[in-house]
Amino acid sequence: MDNSHVALVTVELKANEFEHYRCDRNIPLGISLASLTKILKCAKDTDELTLKANDDADTLGLVFQNGKSDRLGEYEMKLMDIDQEHLGIPDTSYDATVTLSSAEFARICRDLSALGESVRIDANKDGVRFTCEGEIGNGSVLLKPSGSGVRSGKVKKEKEGGRKKNKVVGSDDEEEEEEDDVKPKVEDSDEEAGSDAEQGEDEEEEEEEEDAAASKKRKAAASKASEKKTAKKAKVTEGEEENGVSIVLQQAVSLTFSLKYLQNFAKSAPLSSHVVLNMSNEVPLLVAFEFEQGHINFYLAPKASRVSG
Repeated sequence: MDNSHVALVTVELKANEFEHYRCDRNIPLGISLASLTKILKCAKDTDELTLKANDDADTLGLVFQNGKSDRLGEYEMKLMDIDQEHLGIPDTSYDATVTLSSAEFARICRDLSALGESVRIDANKDGVRFTCEGEIGNGSVLLKPSGSGVRSGKVKKEKEGGRKKNKVVGSDDEEEEEEDDVKPKVEDSDEEAGSDAEQGEDEEEEEEEEDAAASKKRKAAASKASEKKTAKKAKVTEGEEENGVSIVLQQAVSLTFSLKYLQNFAKSAPLSSHVVLNMSNEVPLLVAFEFEQGHINFYLAPKASRVSG
C-alpha cells in the first residue's frame, strides 16, 4: 500500500510453478521493495534465485546461483515489521467486469495522461468509455463489447467442421468409386484365357497400386492445405480475442481515478495479454492481470465526486 492509502497491490505466485518450494507454516515477511530491487540488480539474467527464511527470522536470505559458471552469490536483507490488519482485502461483488487487451489499456492510460491527471470510466450496456478533461483539452475512448464477434466465430467453426466432414466424405466416396471402377471381371474359359487373365490381373494390380499411391498424395496435399487454413483462422481468432472487449454488467458504473496510478498499473501489461477491470460505485477499482505463474491485483480508490451547489 502506498503512503497515501490510495492504492494497494497483491501478487501471488503459485507454489507448483517453483522448481522447489517448501513452507512448513505461514510466515509473514516484511520486505522493503527498494532494498529488494537493489539486491536483485546483483543477479545475472541466467542466475537461479533461492529465497530462504527461518521462523522468527529478522533477515531474508537470497542466493544467486549459476550452474554454468559455478558462480554463487549469497545476500541477506533485513526484514520490516508491517501491520497486517491494515492490509485486509474484503470480498466484494462487482457491478461491472470489463476484460480487454492489456496493451490497449496501457495505450489508453498513456494517451489520456497527456491531457489531464484524472480519467472517468463509465461502464454501461453500450460499452466502456474512458474520459479525460484537462487544461489543454478533452478526450475520450469508447470500447464496445465484441460479443457478436465471439458468436460469429463459433458459427464459423461449426461451418468449417461441416465443410471438413463433407470433404472427407467426398474423398472417401471418390476412392470407393475408383476402386469399384478398376475391379476386373474375369472368367476363365481355357488355358490361354487363364494366362491372359493372370497377366491382366497383374496389370490391374499395378494400376490399383498406382491409384492408391496417387490417392495418398492427394490426401496428404489436402491435409496440408487444411492445416494451413486452420492455422490462419486460429491466428485471426486469437487476434480478435486479444483485441476484443468483454463486459459483464449488473448495473451502470461511473467512477473517476488518478491516471498516475493507472499508468503504473499498466506497466504490468507484458505479464498478460488481457486485463480485467472490476468496478462498483464507491468501491475501489480492481485491476487484475492473470499469468501462468500466478496473478497480480491492483486496488485503487476512486476520487470523490464533486457536488455542485
